Amino acid sequence: MKAAKFYGIRDVRIEDIPEPTIESGNDVIIKVKAVGICGSDISKYGKTGPHLPGEVPGHEFSGIVVEVGPNVKSVKVGDRVAVCPSLPCFQCDFCKQGIFSECESLNILGNHNHLGAFAEYTKISERNLVKIPEDIDFETAAGMEPACIAGHGLFRAKVKVEDTVAVLGVGPIGLFLIQWAKIFGASKVIAIDIFDEKLRIAKELGADFCINSKICDPVAKVKEITDSKGVDVAMESAGTSQTCAQVLLLPRKGGKVLYAGVPYSDVTFSRDSFEKIMRNELTLIGSWFSNSFPFPGREWYSALRYMREGKLKVKPLITHRIGIEDIPATLEKIYKREIFFGKIMVIPEE
Repeated sequence: MKAAKFYGIRDVRIEDIPEPTIESGNDVIIKVKAVGICGSDISKYGKTGPHLPGEVPGHEFSGIVVEVGPNVKSVKVGDRVAVCPSLPCFQCDFCKQGIFSECESLNILGNHNHLGAFAEYTKISERNLVKIPEDIDFETAAGMEPACIAGHGLFRAKVKVEDTVAVLGVGPIGLFLIQWAKIFGASKVIAIDIFDEKLRIAKELGADFCINSKICDPVAKVKEITDSKGVDVAMESAGTSQTCAQVLLLPRKGGKVLYAGVPYSDVTFSRDSFEKIMRNELTLIGSWFSNSFPFPGREWYSALRYMREGKLKVKPLITHRIGIEDIPATLEKIYKREIFFGKIMVIPEE
């Protein structure tokens, strides 16, 4: 089968590799129908490189069950599924408590020797599968994983009805944070980014105010919108040193900061930003992966529900649809900043 193999920084090659086979009783073989390119895939391509040379990335995906192991009960051949790519050990103390995001050896499909979804077929345990009905298309189902990453953050931040929320950085995760904030009952959602194209999508998906931080001071603008109080919950989803510090300036006294973006360089705070944590008695919340008990968690079944109700949308995020063979060239265009993109969806049959 055709797959995109990742050998090093800016080195992804399309190769023919063997199709996966059933090796344990709970294995399920999935024919990949749609897979999104994650921001982590982009950072690995241009900055950090693969965990293991020759690995096949890809973890935001959906597909069709084509073969099952002898012990599989929850799905059958022909079922349409969204796939949770998280690979906790289920054995450590944290896993036994159902805190899978804090697993001592947490991994994810597409890292090391775990065959990812930038391929025509992949394999995973049945417990990682969520069956999807006919009214959920494969692209929407492939967006379930990043949607659940955002949803996990909202559950951790305990956003309440009538809260005012700011989302700093409206890439795909930020756009899902906006939608979840509305689902949780936020009265005002403020989107902040440096790209008008992203802010237009944010507005379409429910943001009440959009601030281009290249044009005006976002901290001053948030103060203006909130009558100088600040927001109840400020969410960082850009993962830059600047935004990781700036987000501390947005909440009200006693407010919360949710860190949902992944930085790929060192983060430094000014004294003013750091002192906000103490002087405003802020609560800082980290968020990692997309799971809760029972695995894969309430995030996944909540996402499925709200996708069916039209409250959690994926299609407005999609800016490109490509085939597997287009992955290397597309990643290189992103690296060279030759294209504007939101969510890039890989369709293996394209």
